[in-house]
Amino acid sequence: MKLTKNQANFALTLTAIIWGAGYIFSKQATNAHMPAGLINGIRGLIYAVLVGVFFPKILRNMTKKEFKIGLIAGLINLAAYQLQTVGLIYTTPGNNAFLTAIYVVLIPFIMWIVFHDAPAPKSYLAITICVLGMLILTGVFQHGLTMHYGDLLVIASAFLYAVQIVYFGSVAATINPWIVAFMLGAVQGIGGMLWSFAVERGGYGAINWHAAIAPVLILGVVSSFGAQSLQLIGQKFTDPTPAGLIMMTESVFGSLFSVLFGFEPFTTNLLFGGLLILIAILIMQLDFRKLFLQRHVKHD
Repeated sequence: MKLTKNQANFALTLTAIIWGAGYIFSKQATNAHMPAGLINGIRGLIYAVLVGVFFPKILRNMTKKEFKIGLIAGLINLAAYQLQTVGLIYTTPGNNAFLTAIYVVLIPFIMWIVFHDAPAPKSYLAITICVLGMLILTGVFQHGLTMHYGDLLVIASAFLYAVQIVYFGSVAATINPWIVAFMLGAVQGIGGMLWSFAVERGGYGAINWHAAIAPVLILGVVSSFGAQSLQLIGQKFTDPTPAGLIMMTESVFGSLFSVLFGFEPFTTNLLFGGLLILIAILIMQLDFRKLFLQRHVKHD
């Protein structure tokens, strides 16, 4: 299967929408007192099992090289998630959302350092507008941004998310995406469970399993197997910088779904911050040189 860049970017947009909706199910699971590591572990195992059920032949033919590439992708993904989750304990949700979004700024520079692939000039404008939108969206201008211990962990996770996106779009894109998908799920599942048994076991008695199980199943099937698989397929056929910008809209869609389901009120910050982020995406998507040449040809 081969996708055009527009089709790949559409797949990444669907990923962002699904992940945005996933905040609702994560909220329902945590409201039922299921700890984050256990949620991560269960959804990862569901992801790995589903890939194994639907693509057993691909997994049976996995080479050592493919296993190694998938393992590295899984470890980067797990480390980024765990750092962000622990960081959230020691910081505010607004700081967490904004600092995590720093990965959008880091991606083109990692590409530059590793692959000597200089960012397109419009990338700087798009990134600036995108970060401004996130500042407005998270209310940093009103409430300020004060640094906590958790903020440092979130910044470290943002760096790993940037590395992950570059890795998905370069090295991991050279092998079958379903092998990467299986390894992501397996490492996430095993790592999440080990973390949970080591750190969270004391809170298991408080879990309302009746309320938690359905949201976690949806996260495993739809957000992990569905959305993360779309991410892997989409990133195989597009560039890391626009991929990062598109997937950053997850926070916008998350806020929209949160408003629709009554978890938070609609605000001007959401409206203007979200619009700026969407403008940044359009700047990255549009080929201004081609549009200018087409207009010039029409006038001639």
